[in-house]
Amino acid sequence: MHRVEHVMGFPVSLRVDDEHVGEEAADAVFAWLREIDARFSPFKADSEVCRLDRGEVARGEVSADLGEVLGLCEEYRVATGGAFDVRLPGRGLDPCAVVKGWSVQRAAELLRAAGARRFVLNAGGDVVAAGGPWRVGIRHPEQADKVCTVAELTDGAVATSARYERGDHIIDGRTGRAATGLLSLSVVASSLTVADTVATAAFAMGTEGVEWAAARPGCEVFAVDAGRRVFRTGGFPVAAAQAA
Repeated sequence: MHRVEHVMGFPVSLRVDDEHVGEEAADAVFAWLREIDARFSPFKADSEVCRLDRGEVARGEVSADLGEVLGLCEEYRVATGGAFDVRLPGRGLDPCAVVKGWSVQRAAELLRAAGARRFVLNAGGDVVAAGGPWRVGIRHPEQADKVCTVAELTDGAVATSARYERGDHIIDGRTGRAATGLLSLSVVASSLTVADTVATAAFAMGTEGVEWAAARPGCEVFAVDAGRRVFRTGGFPVAAAQAA
């Protein structure tokens, strides 16, 4: 089974190789992602996030899902010394950096609950996979038609934060300025919740974020800094043909 839909502002592709898993599993995945987009988007005035930001919903009255997301946001704000912050001065509440990985990881759990054992779910380049090995290309930060490495996943996730899609959009909350110390940073972890949030948080920290991300439990890192130097932790799962 293979399906692609545009959700949350980017293409989401799903491939399931288990013949016994029907289209209803894909239906559940995309219904969940559309629901989260409606509830948590900072760009939709009637979303729970926007209503909370306007004070129409009290912090203690938010849904369990949003409470979990906000808890993760605060955890990473503290862990980065404020570099990762979803409440930047002059901007509305924007938890998208956590919502994306968290929601796609939850979608993967829906697939597993439906009996899927071999699948890939790709959300705008961030991937959660099971039943591999699967090869996932990490885009070159300056040449769109090339990859700078290829990761091999069996059961896990990889996420990349970079400047090539949306420019200097990641802000260092400590300074209020765009984070420009890195060109791209990819994280492999057991879940996309961790991989995506750590990648964004580390990118916001600049070059010091590489070491910070590498020290996070269960995380492996591949990064390219603004000076075009490449950093790779020893456990980053580079595909065999790329490792030479």
